[in-house]
Amino acid sequence: MNKKQKKALARILTAAAMMLALYFAPVAGALRLVLYLVPYGIVSYDILYKAVRGIRNRQVFDENFLMAIASIGAFLLALYDGSGDYAEAVAVMLFFQVGELFESYAVGRSRRNISELMDIRPDYANIEQEDGSLARVAPDEVSVGSVIVVQPGEKVPLDGVVLEGRSAVNSVALTGESRPRNVEKGQDIVSGCINMTGLLKVRTTKAFEESTVSKILELVEEAGSRKSKSEAFIAKFARVYTPVVCYSAFVLAVVPPLANVLLLGAEAAWHVWIYRALLFLVISCPCALVISVPLSFFAGIGGASRAGILIKGSNYLETLSKVKYVVFDKTGTLTHGIFAVRAVHHNALAEEKLLEYAALAECASSHPVSRSLQAAYGQAVNRSRVKDVQEISGHGITASVDGIRVAVGNDKLMDRLGIEFVPCHSSGTIIHVGLDGSYAGHIVIDDKVKAQSAAAIKALKKAGIARTVLLTGDNRETAGRTAESLGIDEVHSELLPADKVAQVEILLKKKKAQEKLAFVGDGINDAPVLTRADVGIAMGAMGSDAAIEAADVVLMDDNPEKVAKAIRIARKCMGIVYQNIVLALGIKFTCLALGAIGIANMWLAIFADVGVLVLAVLNAIRALQVQNV
Repeated sequence: MNKKQKKALARILTAAAMMLALYFAPVAGALRLVLYLVPYGIVSYDILYKAVRGIRNRQVFDENFLMAIASIGAFLLALYDGSGDYAEAVAVMLFFQVGELFESYAVGRSRRNISELMDIRPDYANIEQEDGSLARVAPDEVSVGSVIVVQPGEKVPLDGVVLEGRSAVNSVALTGESRPRNVEKGQDIVSGCINMTGLLKVRTTKAFEESTVSKILELVEEAGSRKSKSEAFIAKFARVYTPVVCYSAFVLAVVPPLANVLLLGAEAAWHVWIYRALLFLVISCPCALVISVPLSFFAGIGGASRAGILIKGSNYLETLSKVKYVVFDKTGTLTHGIFAVRAVHHNALAEEKLLEYAALAECASSHPVSRSLQAAYGQAVNRSRVKDVQEISGHGITASVDGIRVAVGNDKLMDRLGIEFVPCHSSGTIIHVGLDGSYAGHIVIDDKVKAQSAAAIKALKKAGIARTVLLTGDNRETAGRTAESLGIDEVHSELLPADKVAQVEILLKKKKAQEKLAFVGDGINDAPVLTRADVGIAMGAMGSDAAIEAADVVLMDDNPEKVAKAIRIARKCMGIVYQNIVLALGIKFTCLALGAIGIANMWLAIFADVGVLVLAVLNAIRALQVQNV
């Protein structure tokens, strides 16, 4: 509990104790009124100030105005009927402050989840000096290509590559995964992780503002600005609802007494109808809706962030809860994306020579297949031997190596170049090689399916997903085997990036209007599809700018099981939102009707306002609990 909350609690307890003492004190008349004004002033001065300020700024109809009018009216009624019962007037403000305290605590708790994530922001970077000493500088002052030193216990301040050292790093703030990850020379390391065991020297690859930690913090900070349809509806509802209720209360206070006198010839009974109007005002306060609905979304986003699932706004959280179709990319999403050469078939020259030509032709590409060919070649690539490199999207690469025209790619590339090739029936990705227009053989490259992928598909089906789909550029046999082994419902293979978008368009037309489609990809090659889907989910996105930019939901590790978890979190959050809407409106409308016909009293009105608020806020806090979702 922070200082402000402690002060509010002290005010509430002081006012409550004084009100209780005065209720039993043998004091009457003007002195009783003056004494009751003391606890009233203690508990209500800030609300009265906000009400006056709202009137001055012509923004009259808010909860502060309603509470001020209701409590002052209760004082006046007690004076009018001479009962001296001022407890109700103080109670209106007292319990309203209790509700405000609960709200403050709930928001604070939600913000602490975000703050824990914000702790990944590094305070400094260590630059090694010529004499071997370390100088601390601000991370945004470190240029790309600099060498920084990360000591045990320190945060990694910028993205980079490990030059020296070996260590375990804790990435729980980024991924939600508490198990440390080992890094060593030559491996990438991202900002926001905590170095646990060994000293590391890292060459930076990105400026601070472009680093992973900056991108994540920017994403989280912007999440609150993207409102869901439910939030927008509640905001509009409150803007219309509050003035309507205020005018209705005025009508309730004035019309029946006048009707009694003018039409029925009876007593006006002003105090009866004004009291009912005051009840109407207290009951009508829309706090429970206006506070609990945004709070539920805020808590849901905060809870998801602790699990390593970053949702860019409550609008995406709401869409995620309605997902019925989940479409997956294959490489790097359901598989590790780490290719290795397993075999060379039908080669017309030595295996080592075929790999050499393939590796040299692919030397300019950063694709995982290209890296696997270079790894299999096992020697330093002399790029001066390579000229006229041309990459044909979705097909492969052609290049001139030592004056020989080399073509490296899939079946489509061979067909395009008119090279007759030998089909391969082995599992894996097949890379054909052509030399000067003649077929030279093919290379079998395998990519291992992630251990969690089958469980991820099973979890999605358990969560009620109607259809799972696999889209891949791999050949039909490899894609089919992968889909069958994982239990995926539908598979489309040998797709170019544009073909993936076209397939998603077809699926979007097939589904029902209220159903939503999610696409899960690695965020680098799949940006167009991530953008086109109802909700784009980037998988394993640490260090991937494209993922963070294109996706609506970012999973900070490469575990596909978190797709189902993200959907379950969204559904839980939306369930809480709908519960709070039904709870608040149901109780309020019931109590409004009871107040209008004279059955309800001020204590019931206080419950309808503050009691419902407290219940709704406590319910909203449940959205933070995502561990067992």
